[in-house]
Amino acid sequence: MKFSLFLSAAVVAIGGTVLATAPANAQARDRIQITGSSTVFPFTTTVAERFSQRGGRAPIVESTGTGGGMRLFCAGVGLNTPDITNASRRITQNEFNTCKTNGVDIVELQIGFDGIVFANAKAGPKVQLTLEQIYLALAAKVPNAQGQLVDNPHKNWSDIAPNLPNVKIEVIGPPPTSGTRDSFNEMALLGGCREHAKRRNVQIGSRECQQIRADGAFIEGGENDNIIVQRLVANPTAFGIFGYANLEENQDKIQGAVIGGHEPSVEAIQNGKWPMARSMFVYLKKNHIGTVPGLQDFFNEYASEQAMGEDGYLERKGLVPSPAADRARFRAAVAAATSMAGL
Repeated sequence: MKFSLFLSAAVVAIGGTVLATAPANAQARDRIQITGSSTVFPFTTTVAERFSQRGGRAPIVESTGTGGGMRLFCAGVGLNTPDITNASRRITQNEFNTCKTNGVDIVELQIGFDGIVFANAKAGPKVQLTLEQIYLALAAKVPNAQGQLVDNPHKNWSDIAPNLPNVKIEVIGPPPTSGTRDSFNEMALLGGCREHAKRRNVQIGSRECQQIRADGAFIEGGENDNIIVQRLVANPTAFGIFGYANLEENQDKIQGAVIGGHEPSVEAIQNGKWPMARSMFVYLKKNHIGTVPGLQDFFNEYASEQAMGEDGYLERKGLVPSPAADRARFRAAVAAATSMAGL
């Protein structure tokens, strides 16, 4: 999605209620502009709703994916750039360097944890998978009997293991601009590839491990996780990849696969047993504090215990809170608008 501050009216609706609109061709603005991760989007829109209920002007939140949001955020300083970007992974060194080169002063907030899940419709089969099996299902190339990398021959899940369903491998996942895609590639594909290489005693480069097949078994579903859920309900033999919060919000329609012997749950994510757990972040453009009304107050609200703490309203949305000491450290950095010095 293109960041639309000066190009067209942008609208955010939560539960059917419009939170904010941005007039076309505005020369100045009094609304906070937020872009970035589709996974963090529901948490940020919840904070935006609370912020507006307490008298603030509701921020405009757009979902562009982590990578796309970082490009917009780090492009420079000024009211034609976002004030905040959501990220389902930490900012990379290259992104940080780009921000610094373009004069963007960053305040970092780790909001908590999420887990990437592998899910399908409740009408479909309940499966138990390993990371190795996910790699064998989705990698572009896998080792043959002689240990040579060949185009992935697996058409059905049962081709990988006889206890898996005898249905076509069809997985709907995020595009390359998504932080969820980055994290999935690293944790599931690379992790499963290493398990397979070790068991087979073969050598596979990390680049080859993380290349997703392009023969129709993997389908890019865009940045909107709710659309992926709708497609899963319509096709019970397909699987989808998205954040745990989306699974929890739609547990009446979809179910998460057991991975590595663990059910997807808050507890498994928090205690590190879930094999695809990750940290989530929100980044503030310090340069815009004092220029865009309410920016510091909004970030303070996000970092508050009532938002991202134990029993906070974001936990009820599926966020897994960070340890108390980490929450306190980031909250202090946010309150002081402490610039991020480096990675």
